Amino acid sequence: MKIKIAVLLTFCTIGSLVAQVDSLQIRPKKKLFKKTIVPLSLLTAGILLSDSNFEKNLHETAQGWVGNDFRTHLDDYTRYAPVATIFVANVAGVKAKHHWFDQTKNLAVSMILTDVVTRAIKNSVYKIRPDGSNDNAFPSGHTSIAFASGSAVYEEYKNTNPYVAYSGYGFATITGGLRLFNNKHFISDILAGAGIGILVTKLVYHFDYLWKWNPFLKFKDVTLVPRYAPGNVGLYFSKSF
Repeated sequence: MKIKIAVLLTFCTIGSLVAQVDSLQIRPKKKLFKKTIVPLSLLTAGILLSDSNFEKNLHETAQGWVGNDFRTHLDDYTRYAPVATIFVANVAGVKAKHHWFDQTKNLAVSMILTDVVTRAIKNSVYKIRPDGSNDNAFPSGHTSIAFASGSAVYEEYKNTNPYVAYSGYGFATITGGLRLFNNKHFISDILAGAGIGILVTKLVYHFDYLWKWNPFLKFKDVTLVPRYAPGNVGLYFSKSF
């Protein structure tokens, strides 16, 4: 209980700081506090539901739907599907909010910070996974990464292509659901992971004007393309003539 209260107070403090930064109008274009309402709500719900009878009953119900022997590795891939979506959309010519280099930069910063925050909380909170494999269940790392990249997809395409924009959240939701059905996480772990991923990405995109740097801005018809082959993953530059 003490840990839950401490974590809750930490995120309440973050919310308070966000409100103060917003009141200072560091970026007056849009209200920062409004952007953090949803992710902070998810975080709060995850903290409050953790170890509750509700989530235990919900987990038993979910396992009853798929069976105790249900296992899939699909969630190891769907968590990165939003990343692929951004690069594929670029190659397909779908108009985005930012240049491909800025997209990659914001995406990388969001995912790295999300991973750091998630691991820090995992190492501080003792919670056994539902399958008993280890004690770092809270929050879900797969889910936080999926929602961080999914939020980046939404930020890039929300004003130009709603179908592409919401696909990121779709893949992230599927990832969270699979972690539940795979008996790796409780619903609170997933909600908290989603909140962390969305919150970090929202903050990165809100303050991206602080690190405006793009050496490829003057180069036309140059883009970054993901490459996958059995056993390795990579990126390469594409130039149209």
